[in-house]
Amino acid sequence: MKLAKRMDRILIETAFEVLVKARALEAQGRSIVHLEIGEPDFQTPAHVAEAGKQAIDQGWTHYGPTQGYPEFREAIAQHVSETRGIKATAAQVSVTPGGKPIMFFPMMALLEEGDEVIYPNPGFPIYESMIQFLGATPVPVPLIEERHFSFDLNVLRDNLNERTKMIILNSPQNPTGGVIPAEDIRAIAEMVRDRDVMILSDEIYSRIYYGEPPLSIASLPGMQEKTIILDGFSKIYSMTGWRLGYGVMPEWLVDAVNKLMVNSNSCTASFTQRAGLAALTGPQHEAEAMVAEFTRRRAAFCDALNELPGFRCARPAGAFYAFPNITGTGRRSKELADALLYEAGVACLSGASFGKWGEGYIRFSYANSFENLMEAVERMRKYLTR
Repeated sequence: MKLAKRMDRILIETAFEVLVKARALEAQGRSIVHLEIGEPDFQTPAHVAEAGKQAIDQGWTHYGPTQGYPEFREAIAQHVSETRGIKATAAQVSVTPGGKPIMFFPMMALLEEGDEVIYPNPGFPIYESMIQFLGATPVPVPLIEERHFSFDLNVLRDNLNERTKMIILNSPQNPTGGVIPAEDIRAIAEMVRDRDVMILSDEIYSRIYYGEPPLSIASLPGMQEKTIILDGFSKIYSMTGWRLGYGVMPEWLVDAVNKLMVNSNSCTASFTQRAGLAALTGPQHEAEAMVAEFTRRRAAFCDALNELPGFRCARPAGAFYAFPNITGTGRRSKELADALLYEAGVACLSGASFGKWGEGYIRFSYANSFENLMEAVERMRKYLTR
């Protein structure tokens, strides 16, 4: 037997590959500072974890509604309405096991072979993976360092045509930490408002920012009915293992996503939804404290990176990633990332693993302790100055 040819079109997420390599080195007795995986190093807030435990004890361990429990969807709709300045309803909310299904299911529902999808490059590799897997055409648009890793709007405009079916936005962004400026979001809305194009707005880092709040394109006139908002609980509530995400989208698309949910995983775990409800409606001080600590780490880590020979690193505007330009080292991205892992004991990711325009950069997650971040910088300094 052979695998179906479509499997040749699906990609992987390099962070998990590097994590396996790093753990293999640790099994050999090596000390590794893990800056490769995009996962907060904080515990799930205590009241959220307690709500999950109570839900299990109370019997929330059976099938739930495919779309998500009504009271949970109401809470999500209220949260999204308040934070994005829109009027979202529970009927527009689809609860999923993690955020990735809100990439996969709407794409599966909307894209035909030959349709074109514009997406950021460097960008989260699953975007390109899903586009290719479905037989659509990936159209990468570069993110420009000089524009604080926002789109080159002229390239975006030039790539819009009658075959464009979807544009993917991600702000704050992985891997660059960039936030698309409000004026750029407004310019993109003007480009697509009268086109038959859907926007997939990946806002999973929406509450992790260090200046002005990122603007959701859904909040602009005429755009909510053209936008799929992707968000979830993994990042801001440190709930990566709980697998809990959601999408807010037009009701006709929710119906399609429900069909795909029924045919794949039936529903999202009931007890995780109860924990998510506690996260949204309960105290926010632990989430806010986490962002405050990321702010401290961001400043110290990026400033320290700028002291390394051949590195240039602007402070990111959001998320928890540093994306330094390493062209001054004279090394290719993967070559340097591999050397830092095997020679310096620092696990990071090649910028090229996020697309063509990621070459010349490497990604560090500063979702690790302050002490470990400083240790990583010292290890890299020793390696680079040998």
